[in-house]
Amino acid sequence: MDDVDSSGFGATDDDASLEDGPPLERIEPVFAVCETRIEGEQLRYYGDPLVAPESLIQELWPAFREAGYDIELTRRRGEYVLVAEPTAVGIDGIPWSNIVLLFATVLSTLFAGSMWYHIDPFANPLAMWKAWPFTVAILGVLGVHEMGHYVLSRYHGVDASLPYFIPVPTLIGTMGAVIRMKGRMPDRKALFDIGVAGPLAGLVATLVVTIVGLHLGPVTAPDDVVTDPNAIQIELGYPLLLELLAAAFDQPLYRDDPATAVNPVVIGGWVGMFVTFLNLIPVGQLDGGHILRAMAGDLQETIAALVPGALFALAAYLYYVSGYSGNSVFVWVFWGIFTAVLASVGPARPIQDERLGRGRFLLGVVTFALGALCFMPVPIAIIE
Repeated sequence: MDDVDSSGFGATDDDASLEDGPPLERIEPVFAVCETRIEGEQLRYYGDPLVAPESLIQELWPAFREAGYDIELTRRRGEYVLVAEPTAVGIDGIPWSNIVLLFATVLSTLFAGSMWYHIDPFANPLAMWKAWPFTVAILGVLGVHEMGHYVLSRYHGVDASLPYFIPVPTLIGTMGAVIRMKGRMPDRKALFDIGVAGPLAGLVATLVVTIVGLHLGPVTAPDDVVTDPNAIQIELGYPLLLELLAAAFDQPLYRDDPATAVNPVVIGGWVGMFVTFLNLIPVGQLDGGHILRAMAGDLQETIAALVPGALFALAAYLYYVSGYSGNSVFVWVFWGIFTAVLASVGPARPIQDERLGRGRFLLGVVTFALGALCFMPVPIAIIE
């Protein structure tokens, strides 16, 4: 069959060639090719699938992957199109978006951290730099978490971006960090490894940050803040893991002294634990969803459907039974809604869906157990 370039684009030396992909003889047993086109770097095969779409992808994906392409079966104007796009693993040029967002997040976390150190960033903006240990702690645990995903994505040949930090004027100065992943997961091993790498790497960084913070001196609020009747008091709930670390190193958590609080570096460890727990919620595209999908297959979707109800029930219990105010339980209402959306979208589905080995399965169980140690019923209570 002759190659047809009817896309309206002139061929150049940089364009793809059908010779770059697998031979048509490899494709046609499962996809009857009627026409081929080249659009830039994409190879497009028009025709009719001879097997179910999922089976077609499973059959052809290894051949295209070996040729350096990822594939997707789409339908446009009534025609089936098998689109092959080059895989790109690694960084192409200077990641300016990542750099700008990182710089903005450094500023936003310095601003937030200055308040934990009782520095007025409005009266003395240059004094914000004194909150650098807080910024290092926050960005450290978040960055190591995302780099865990990035490194294992590179290892398994899955295209992933560097972390995008999200600067937001919250109590910690950020909404976290994310990486952007493109393409399909090769198999359950890759899905599991990429999913589990973030929480485990982030948890190691969290342990280091927390232990260092516990050994640093506490922060004492000025007298005018303590005696101000309009002052807002923020109480953080401590997860069992933080309690165990404080007990192991015989360090106080200063619960009974309203004028004294743990060093803000400990807050960085607290963030790492909270992020670990949230990411291990087993729904959709969260790390826990990836891990459980690799461990349990399609049973993951049944479990994920129960998660939003459990979170709403927790919020209701805290509000109606335990008497917590709305701002203390809103986090679980939000995450109930968020996980419902994620559960409806569904998890990532690997191309090759064989069972995991016993070693990875046990590591998944241990990872969820560590995540449970990071749970806190009331993460933040604001007392006015």
